[in-house]
Amino acid sequence: MPKIVSAGICPPPHEFTQQSVEKFVSHLFDGSFKDMGRLLKVFANGQIEKRHFTKDLAWFKEEHTFEERNDVYIEYAVAFGVKAIQNCLQSERFLKEFVSVEEIDAFFFISSSGLATPTIDARIMNILPFSSHTKRIPLWGLGCAGGAVGLSRAFEYCQAFPNAKVIVLTVELCSLTFQRNDKSKSNLIGTSLFADGVACVFITGDEVSISSALPVLPIFKGSQSTLMKDSEDVMGWNIRNNGLHVIFSKDIPSIIRSWLRPNVVRFLHDKGLELQDVSHFIAHPGGKKVLEAYEDSLGMSLEHTRVSFEVLRDYGNMSSATLLYVIERYLSLVNEPGQFGLLAALGPGFSSELLLVEWEEVG
Repeated sequence: MPKIVSAGICPPPHEFTQQSVEKFVSHLFDGSFKDMGRLLKVFANGQIEKRHFTKDLAWFKEEHTFEERNDVYIEYAVAFGVKAIQNCLQSERFLKEFVSVEEIDAFFFISSSGLATPTIDARIMNILPFSSHTKRIPLWGLGCAGGAVGLSRAFEYCQAFPNAKVIVLTVELCSLTFQRNDKSKSNLIGTSLFADGVACVFITGDEVSISSALPVLPIFKGSQSTLMKDSEDVMGWNIRNNGLHVIFSKDIPSIIRSWLRPNVVRFLHDKGLELQDVSHFIAHPGGKKVLEAYEDSLGMSLEHTRVSFEVLRDYGNMSSATLLYVIERYLSLVNEPGQFGLLAALGPGFSSELLLVEWEEVG
């Protein structure tokens, strides 16, 4: 079965503490809300300590057109994407022998925070020496679920082509979508939560010989996609003349508590497993309340969500890239074969993507 072999991240250069972002937003939105003091508590209560942005805070003081922000997105998505791919394929932590991009058979590109045609993957292939015959699979609009969906489709590709070497690159520059004149509570909450992140994962089919630096690797055992009907207003973008405006329902935690567990139980039952058989819960950290809703719904402990909380603390919610940041940490944590991991992410639609992996020794 296909397996995750390596991962690499590329945090954008500007790192800010949550307190510094709160101070900036408080000044920018001063007088916009009668209960501003109460609303600003979301910054302190979200268990985020720092985040990475593509631009310095001073850049956000000025008004920028959709075109200007999207041009920045394209420039830095390419630059950061190149670095993340290199960090993944040349990782001494995960690989005994580095992998050349010329060996990559398929390139899955995931993003929802900017627009480009040709897509970012094509632009990266003009910088790095990919084969001109590498298959390109760009996926847009999947939001926070994008990382998990990209992994599922890449795994399935490697099932169909067991000799394949594949990368999944997620690029989310969420800060560039910030609307300084949008005084909605959704925008304020999004500003307290979202950040920029770029990550790459290397996946191979089971007929590929690899030289791993790890004792065990996560092997793909299956996936499940689920769409909640008529739920377009839960999460996503409103696309307007001046850019992307966040849709972020306050009901997301309660939806998770009531809707997610039956989907997870059904998925695991189809694989002959129960919830208690899952040793590692590799969850997209959509926010503190989202992770707590996962715990409540699935009966998971704080230990199950510890790594996801750590990524949330250090990076915030980077949309589709966040799950890959969690995976990058998990690759170094698991040392024993026979342990199951459940990957989970939620996104626009409203939808969920679940993946099951099992750590196995790879000869």
